[in-house]
Amino acid sequence: MGVEKSQRKGLSEKVVAVGVERIRISGTIRVGGVSSRHLGVLAQLPGPLPPIVVHRATMEVIDGVHRLVVARRRKAVSIDVVFFDGAPQEAFVLAIELNSARGLPLSLADRKAAAGRMLADFPEWSNRRLAELAGLSDKTIAALRRGSGAEYSHPTRRIGRDGTAYPMDASARRRRAREFLEADPAASTREIASAAGISPTTAKDVRRRLRVQLGAASQYRRDGEVAPEASPAGLVTGSARRPHSPDRTLMAHRLRADPSLRFTEVGRKLLRLLAIADPAPEEWQSMADSVPPHCASAVAELARCYAESWASLADSVSRHLGTDT
Repeated sequence: MGVEKSQRKGLSEKVVAVGVERIRISGTIRVGGVSSRHLGVLAQLPGPLPPIVVHRATMEVIDGVHRLVVARRRKAVSIDVVFFDGAPQEAFVLAIELNSARGLPLSLADRKAAAGRMLADFPEWSNRRLAELAGLSDKTIAALRRGSGAEYSHPTRRIGRDGTAYPMDASARRRRAREFLEADPAASTREIASAAGISPTTAKDVRRRLRVQLGAASQYRRDGEVAPEASPAGLVTGSARRPHSPDRTLMAHRLRADPSLRFTEVGRKLLRLLAIADPAPEEWQSMADSVPPHCASAVAELARCYAESWASLADSVSRHLGTDT
């Protein structure tokens, strides 16, 4: 299974034969325990099984409980082992990584239980880092963290997937990133992140939110044109931002005729949303004028939320094409 080729710190590349009775099974990362069905599959495999991973300090299995059980049932004297040297908490993380990469897949319950234990052992790790390890979404990790209450410690800094520690209270750094971006609109995501002490993902979010806010705050001149100078630091919004864009009606028509969109459920949903979300500029103004005062705040807030959603879609498509900065 390639364990011997792993470059993970603490994991040996050497395979050694170890007496079966020396190795311990103190538990399993699987909520349902050992799978009898998987044992049956392994038992039918001819020849020796791939090496298992064992924590050298405790002689407990990290990866390969099913293989060890089969070896014992075969009355084997020894089994091939790759040793791991590290803390028990690190051994558990390695178990999750190895079991997620191959072999019998971890169930949703297994992954949530693993995430809960890693939250207890490494509360300083970011939601995205834990989500990647456990095979869950970062939203699920956030919900687990919120639901833990006082059970877990709550550090002021979290370590991201890149190994960098980021402060939990990032509001001041977000403001710094915004100021940096307003001073240098052409700055790259990495430059913003480095200058403000935030992650590249947060830097992209700051840029996106600034674009949305500038779009909402754009003022029309008396002749109805958008004033470029209404945008701080030269960031032009609205129709003035893309003066050479093709006619939107023609673009929409071509998209509606594209079979790769028309003949998929998701594509048709996208086309329906695009069809209803493009009133003419004068229609926007007419709708704004018709909103009753007591509804204005709610309409404005919803409009900003929807604008952020569309901006997020645009950013995702750009990243897919490799055009995001």
